[in-house]
Amino acid sequence: MLSVVNEDGTTSTGSLIDEIVREGARRMLAAALEAEVDQCIAELAAERDERCRRLVVRNGHHRPRTVTTAAGPIEVRAPRVDDRRVNEATGERQRFSSKILPLWCRKSPKISEVLPLLYLHGLSGGDFVPALEQFLGSSAGLSAAPVNRLTKQWQDDHAAFQNRDLSDSDYAGRERSQVVGLIRSSA
Repeated sequence: MLSVVNEDGTTSTGSLIDEIVREGARRMLAAALEAEVDQCIAELAAERDERCRRLVVRNGHHRPRTVTTAAGPIEVRAPRVDDRRVNEATGERQRFSSKILPLWCRKSPKISEVLPLLYLHGLSGGDFVPALEQFLGSSAGLSAAPVNRLTKQWQDDHAAFQNRDLSDSDYAGRERSQVVGLIRSSA
């Protein structure tokens, strides 16, 4: 995709280098998804129904969706697979599911990992969106509400950790007995 580059090296969507990185990431992700589907279909080519038709075939592409990655937001059109296999034990229809980009995935796990770090470094809920916009070129699909919900969850987890029962554990007693044992053996 060609863009108009301003004199300062920026484009309408930000920095030219960031746009190139996002486009490269989009192409690599698309190629990886196509290769994953091709491999799956090739492995299951021998599985056929009673009329000798393949049970697993390509079926176009899903609607485009935006996935937030470390390179920024990337629009992806994942290939669709028509999987007509049936699990004989349960009687349920089997479904192809991408290991690279599951159906529910809207952001890279790395994006989710950075949120607790920002919180631990003192960033408040309202500051997440502007901070992420600086690095990812978008709000990364976050608003103050999910950040506040995650913050509450982390605070609850921390409180549960702080209030856990340690009565069965004798951490200080073990260390003290080890020190006393060392003192006695050296005397």
